[in-house]
Amino acid sequence: MAIQNWSENIVVVDLGDDPQFSDDLNALIDRLEESPSHAVLNFSAVGFINSSNVAKLLRLRKVMIASQRRLILSAVNTQVWGVFLVTGLDKVFEFHNDIATALATVQLTAPPR
Repeated sequence: MAIQNWSENIVVVDLGDDPQFSDDLNALIDRLEESPSHAVLNFSAVGFINSSNVAKLLRLRKVMIASQRRLILSAVNTQVWGVFLVTGLDKVFEFHNDIATALATVQLTAPPR
């Protein structure tokens, strides 16, 4: 599993293509429902996403909103970014170009636990 505790209240998830993408998101959702944390998703190894992946991301977003935690998608390649643009999800999710920027954003702007 590619879920790493980056700090006490932030997890980083290194995603890959399916089926690992779905497995990792399911594991993350289960974990965050039990112990809420902010999450940064690293898309650098993701070459494509499908409708099932989008549905899981939306479910994850719902869990994050309910627990008042931040979800940031980082290092999204051009092809995957196109899916977010076409579906209008570029306005739904928060994106950063790299993991370092995403982590800094969470640390600087997220209220303490």
